[in-house]
Amino acid sequence: PKMKLNEKANLAFKGNIFDVYQWDQELFDGTHHTFEMLKRPDTNQIITVYEGKIVVTFESQPNKFDYYSFPGGRANENEDPLESAKRELIEETGFTTDDWDLFDTYEPFSKIDWKIHYYIARNCRKTTEPHLDPGEKIELKYLTFDEFMQLLHDGHYSGHDFVTEMMKVYYEPELRAAFKKR
Repeated sequence: PKMKLNEKANLAFKGNIFDVYQWDQELFDGTHHTFEMLKRPDTNQIITVYEGKIVVTFESQPNKFDYYSFPGGRANENEDPLESAKRELIEETGFTTDDWDLFDTYEPFSKIDWKIHYYIARNCRKTTEPHLDPGEKIELKYLTFDEFMQLLHDGHYSGHDFVTEMMKVYYEPELRAAFKKR
């Protein structure tokens, strides 16, 4: 189970992405210690289907290694996860759709209050050109299902929780068929 932010936690530092919270915690021996936890905006990853292909991004950002991912990004303050996913999809790809399905939600770290929502966006259509943030370079790659699974299998995708889940799909025929249908 994921560690939750303590109700007694106080904001110690407000950053651009990460906020640090601290609280006094009584330990099992009766002594006290200051505990910390990070909080950050939730993010979205969109499994984008366009003309029968899965769309992945090859991204470059300052101070990061180049990586493969799905279109997606951080939610704005008080933004609903699906609305955030729709905004990120159009910003990074120029695609829109009305056919959305929440695939899964991951909470990757116990000491960070953060969720990653994975959506499937089917029947996408190109409606505009992408509008990338100044710190993004994104190249879209259009992969067959087998090419996509090979990318994950070879370790080239950045989302480890998602890759772990998809490796079950890769090796179990029933799960593979169900995911392809979805």
